[in-house]
Amino acid sequence: MAGPFAALRLSCQDALQQRRAAGRSRCPRCGASRMFYCYSCHVLVQDLDPQRVPRVKLPLKVDIIKHPNETDGKSTAVHAKILAPDDVTIYTYPSIPEFYKPDKVLLVFPRPGSLTLEKLMEKQRCARLGLPPIESSDHSREEHAAKRMKCLHGSQPIPGEKKVAGVAPFERAVFIDCTWNQTNKIILDERLQGLQCVELRKHETHFWRRQKGKPSTYLATIEALYYFLEEYEQLVLARPPTGSYDDLLFFYSYMYGLVHSAKADKLYHD
Repeated sequence: MAGPFAALRLSCQDALQQRRAAGRSRCPRCGASRMFYCYSCHVLVQDLDPQRVPRVKLPLKVDIIKHPNETDGKSTAVHAKILAPDDVTIYTYPSIPEFYKPDKVLLVFPRPGSLTLEKLMEKQRCARLGLPPIESSDHSREEHAAKRMKCLHGSQPIPGEKKVAGVAPFERAVFIDCTWNQTNKIILDERLQGLQCVELRKHETHFWRRQKGKPSTYLATIEALYYFLEEYEQLVLARPPTGSYDDLLFFYSYMYGLVHSAKADKLYHD
């Protein structure tokens, strides 16, 4: 596959190509006419073999809170539910899950006070070490910074730090699914105020329905989930990239190809 997804380890998309060539099918639950999946019931159409669609296992549970006015057919959140059904739950606002351990939950959204995942992990580890942030005043700033970086990057033992094998610092990640102009209604909800916010700054969207006036770093929901998990694997689980989550973009990358092929064809004939 050419384009921005060329380096991904994606499962074969022949089933999608064949399904598209054959035309629309039916949702096995509601009977609606759909192409690949029913965006209302979050299931594949009856003529698309589930054995030919990948399943992705996530390292933590994911809650997606969808704005009630978000158009189901335009949302990419359903991709996550279909491809990782055991780990993803979609709620329609004002329905929000109850977070019994808020310190184990991350809200992925760029609001004031949010940190990158890298900064959050650094902050937490500094707190365990009893080290002040590097920005704080310190008479021996350079010496302090050197000591801090050695500890953070594991080049010397960390006094008093206990590591428990198999225990992850976070259990859930929460995403908001709506247009950026609709986010305030959800993000200001008091039930989300106690959650640590993390933001994604390094990635640009490839969504074909770009929101006018918004920066290219404002991602579609499935993009945000994918890039978050890529960073989570490296920064929290301390594993090199494995491509384990590439198939979250299985539908998205295929649709991207269709949209851009159609645009190219239109330009050619114009």
